[in-house]
Amino acid sequence: MAYTLSIEEENKEIARRYKDLLKGAYQSFTPADKKEIRKAFDIAVEAHSSQRRKTGEPYIYHPIAVAKIVAYEIGLDTTSIVAALLHDVVEDTDYTLEDIERLFGENVARIVNGLTKISHLKKEQNASVQAENFRKMLLTLNDDVRVILIKIADRLHNMQTMDAMPQEKQVKISSETLYIYAPLAHRLGLYNIKSELENLGLKYTEPEVYNDILDKITQSTEEQNKYIESFSNIIKESLNNQGFEYTIKGRRKSIYSIRKKMLTQGVTYEEIYDKFAIRIIYKSILKNEKFDAWKIYSIVTDTFIPNPSRLRDWISQPKSTGYESLHITVMGPQGKWVEVQIRSERMNEIAEKGYAAHYRYKNSNERESGLDDWLNKIKDSLENPDSNAIDFVEDFKLNLYAKEIFVFTPGGDLKALPKNATALDFAFSIHTQVGMNCRGAKINGKLKPISHVLNSGDQVEIITSASQKPSIGWLDFVVTARARTRIKNALKENQKKIAEEGKEILVRKLRHLKITLSESVVNDLVSYFKLKTSLDLFYRVGSGSIENSQLKEFIAQRNNSFVNFFKKRIKRKNKNATIPDKEEVTDNYDSLVFGKEEERLDFKISPCCNPIPGDKVFGFVTINDGIKVHKKDCPNAISMQSNYAYRIMTAKWIDSTKQEFKAILKIYGEDHVGLVNEITQIISKNMNVNIHGLNISGHDGIFEGSITVSVKNKSQLQKLSDSIKKIEGIDTVDRIYKH
Repeated sequence: MAYTLSIEEENKEIARRYKDLLKGAYQSFTPADKKEIRKAFDIAVEAHSSQRRKTGEPYIYHPIAVAKIVAYEIGLDTTSIVAALLHDVVEDTDYTLEDIERLFGENVARIVNGLTKISHLKKEQNASVQAENFRKMLLTLNDDVRVILIKIADRLHNMQTMDAMPQEKQVKISSETLYIYAPLAHRLGLYNIKSELENLGLKYTEPEVYNDILDKITQSTEEQNKYIESFSNIIKESLNNQGFEYTIKGRRKSIYSIRKKMLTQGVTYEEIYDKFAIRIIYKSILKNEKFDAWKIYSIVTDTFIPNPSRLRDWISQPKSTGYESLHITVMGPQGKWVEVQIRSERMNEIAEKGYAAHYRYKNSNERESGLDDWLNKIKDSLENPDSNAIDFVEDFKLNLYAKEIFVFTPGGDLKALPKNATALDFAFSIHTQVGMNCRGAKINGKLKPISHVLNSGDQVEIITSASQKPSIGWLDFVVTARARTRIKNALKENQKKIAEEGKEILVRKLRHLKITLSESVVNDLVSYFKLKTSLDLFYRVGSGSIENSQLKEFIAQRNNSFVNFFKKRIKRKNKNATIPDKEEVTDNYDSLVFGKEEERLDFKISPCCNPIPGDKVFGFVTINDGIKVHKKDCPNAISMQSNYAYRIMTAKWIDSTKQEFKAILKIYGEDHVGLVNEITQIISKNMNVNIHGLNISGHDGIFEGSITVSVKNKSQLQKLSDSIKKIEGIDTVDRIYKH
């Protein structure tokens, strides 16, 4: 519909929207607050006076709407409302940050600066510009969480008013919303905003699916209301007799969550039985809340038969998002399962407004709230801003939608971890060093490996060893951002150490071949081995992936002046690619491995999704065509995994220079006291070699044994064999292969 208001009508509408902002705000304003908000409003109106939105409306409608979401739905204070009104002023008009600080003080200026920084990004020409954008936004969490809250409000209003945009822009903005803004809103306890962001995201990314579900929901609304009324009438009398003040509401599942359920469970809309929940919200004083919740639970379960496996008690142990509620699923009227949510007015307010409401109810002597806990946790993810931007955002996202389990320390303290967390995740949650040296765990008194997946209620005791060091395989089973970040940092340090040794080895090897190591030689080597940086080169020499024969081939080719001439021409064109600009050892995905044993098998790339090296993938065993490799988000993945789970093989792309593989050494020789100790000493002194199994038996002065070790490559294994042969009494050391 075309926008047709006159200037006079526009001014009246702006004034009406401003009054509306003050009238229904969550916080109550003092005269000083109102004065500050009015000043910010006047400046925003003046600054944006010449700007229009895509719809033709005055631009000022947008800051007022964002401020209204901040005030009504998130319930933030005056400082945040002022910052929301001014959030685009520095970016789009002649006002500077200094002007904002002079007029409104340091706090408002810092928040506006945080919001402005996000928009002013250096558009680097690479695939991860968007990830860089998210990283810069997430790093502001360290400064002030209000920056993110206002950014979520800004995104919500943009999503609500996106009809006038071209379709490709709608899809791009919606995808970003579903990828990072909705999970952030969820994690900050803003459930209403999260649901709206998800629904709008689906509306623009899959409009047909969205409209189909919306039509079906609209058709069943009347029937749903009748059902809620019949359910309420049955328990109202019991609740009234117990003197409860309460309201009973129906809460429909969001369109997005219905769609998600249809996909994950492989069912139609009609087959989803819990499309809505009934919510009982009761009045209570703080000290009686828990008692009253269980009293209402008892009334509901006396009347309707509960499903015992569907009880969720988030009152005794609230979610780390601050969410408190008691959920039960009961067999309601007409033989239908229905979820009943029981919560006090305070709990309901926290569930809808998130942490702003939490702070409103918080006593000064109460322990720090879930938001403070969470912000402390995510600082681990933010600690390493130098990591690859896509990895950074992926690691950060691990902290968002994760469902939780609760486990006990040996001393009986309770710790919250994400679902599927392992003993190693638990070790890192205690302390970084405990994680680094973790070699096993006692779960409920039984010895388990570090990869053991924990369940709610487990009591976990970590076993450490000073000689234990992180390996790249650990990243396959940890799920917390803290553990992933710490392991990656440790591996990087280790890689740098190997690279330093590699540089010295390369200097010696080249000197032997009558060549001096110089910047141009390093650049030529980097180019020849198709690497990205000098550190890559030194690391691969240090770990034995680049051998003498390959260096000799390089020298022979370098000495060929004809080849050299063309190489220099090519190098001039690709100068930026060959000169190392980043000191990090990059992954060079060159091999695909399958199963837990990481075997190399024959495979074909599936044409339906065309995975490329580095993509997250799985193998599918076909009847006539061997193993076909698909991307994990392949359109056919869900049907294959649900219908043919037994044919699915885990698969991943690896950098073969960083892969560890198991090898078995068979040892023969003369037996003597302390022999086993000497062998294990030799292995532990060889960098990055871990013992997986040791089996030695001796009789009549002769011994034989086998050692299973993990090594990076053949030359590392050879070096180890040579070292063991030097032990007195060792006769032969041979590699054997399992058949």
